Amino acid sequence: MKRRVFLKSLAAGAVGLIASRQDVMADLKGKEGSKPNLLIYLSDDHSLRDCSTYGALDIPTPHMGELAGSGMKFTQAFIASPSCAPSRAALLTGLMPARNGAEANHSRPRADIKKLPVYLQELGYEVAAFGKVAHGGQHAGYGFDYTNPGKTVSQLRTSVAGYLEQRHSDKPLCLFVGTSNPHVGWPEETSFKPDKMILPPTFVDTPETRKYRTMYCEEVKELDELLGDLRGLAKKHLGRDTLFIYTSDHGAQWPFGKWNLYDDGIRTPFIAEWPGMVKSGSTTDAMVSWIDILPTLVEVAGGTPPADIDGRSFLGVLKGEKDKHRDRIFATHSGDGNKNIYPIRAIRTSGWKYIINLHPEYAYTTHIDLVLALHSCAYWTTWVEKAKTDPKAKEIVDRYYKRPKEELYYLKNDPHEQSNLASNPEHTEVLQKLRQQLACWMKEQGDKETVFNEPYLFDQPETWQLGKFKALKR
Repeated sequence: MKRRVFLKSLAAGAVGLIASRQDVMADLKGKEGSKPNLLIYLSDDHSLRDCSTYGALDIPTPHMGELAGSGMKFTQAFIASPSCAPSRAALLTGLMPARNGAEANHSRPRADIKKLPVYLQELGYEVAAFGKVAHGGQHAGYGFDYTNPGKTVSQLRTSVAGYLEQRHSDKPLCLFVGTSNPHVGWPEETSFKPDKMILPPTFVDTPETRKYRTMYCEEVKELDELLGDLRGLAKKHLGRDTLFIYTSDHGAQWPFGKWNLYDDGIRTPFIAEWPGMVKSGSTTDAMVSWIDILPTLVEVAGGTPPADIDGRSFLGVLKGEKDKHRDRIFATHSGDGNKNIYPIRAIRTSGWKYIINLHPEYAYTTHIDLVLALHSCAYWTTWVEKAKTDPKAKEIVDRYYKRPKEELYYLKNDPHEQSNLASNPEHTEVLQKLRQQLACWMKEQGDKETVFNEPYLFDQPETWQLGKFKALKR
């Protein structure tokens, strides 16, 4: 009797196993040729060093850490230009600023250039943009199927969830979500403590600086929390076959960050998760640029990346098939309205950075010193005051305003780019090589070295005095 019961049970289990396997095979068959969903989460002004995922001891980003633990962390990801409009135009066109037409901040790429949404739509995708994806959330002309202007963490959390709950479509989805965090202005209420802040060597240590640093960190904390929310929404509504990317458009609005071609301006976080395709907990030192995102997404979507753009697909890096992508990165900056009129170009390799300041006779200025916004940059006056008696502070402030024609840094020994080796005869060969490579690239790009506004001359300080423009309220 027991043997008969056992055999019946075994037979029933086998039938169940076969049925289960048939269900799985049917499910796989139904997904043959299916395309992955894409979720691209963009923050606004977040430097790579400013999160625990990349080594910061004072800025915990647990959700970024979880994303990196489930995917791949890029250590050498760069943007094309360190201000919002040109950076995002490069992302959406795969072209560097001189070629797409968006060189100065608040400019737009040429209307005749094919944009990323169109490439994906041709491959069967629905493409939606929430918040700040194109500059300022001005998505007209980019071809998105759906847009939503909300930029704050709370707005995005609600609007993205509502959209995914109500969406009924057989098309694969490419969802861009762009928060305004941690762009200025920063909130006065913060959970961080000033005395716990670890300031980089490019900062002047004052109580006001530490206070503003905590305000900035609060916005990094909030954008990290939204990252966790978006991952949850992606798993619930988009399924396992989803490529999830987090990155930022350029570095933070601190001196030597945004509007600069130092690494704090052009090197940003980039983390990608794609279950079954991207190895969990992996890290790559492959050098990639934001211009490479367009062709990569096109290839992920099953298309052939366009050959007439500057970007190149790094899908092979994501899949672990390659450990290198570029051997050099180019970056440009042209200016930001009447606050920053200072064109700069740079070339970066794995070990070296060469910068040419096209007009060293100009005073380097930004919103930081000319506006002194209450909720973002009012600390700058304390740097200037301390510089009157403190030689180290004076060195930092002087370096901010006055730049040499050429700068050369050996990054492996000098990651914060503090020691300019351009005049060191031991490095003449490296200097000349990088100078020539950058000049040739600028010529190929059709770079006209345009100055987009009336500059402030360094020897006329009365034209660029501290707080020249009325402080802005949040």
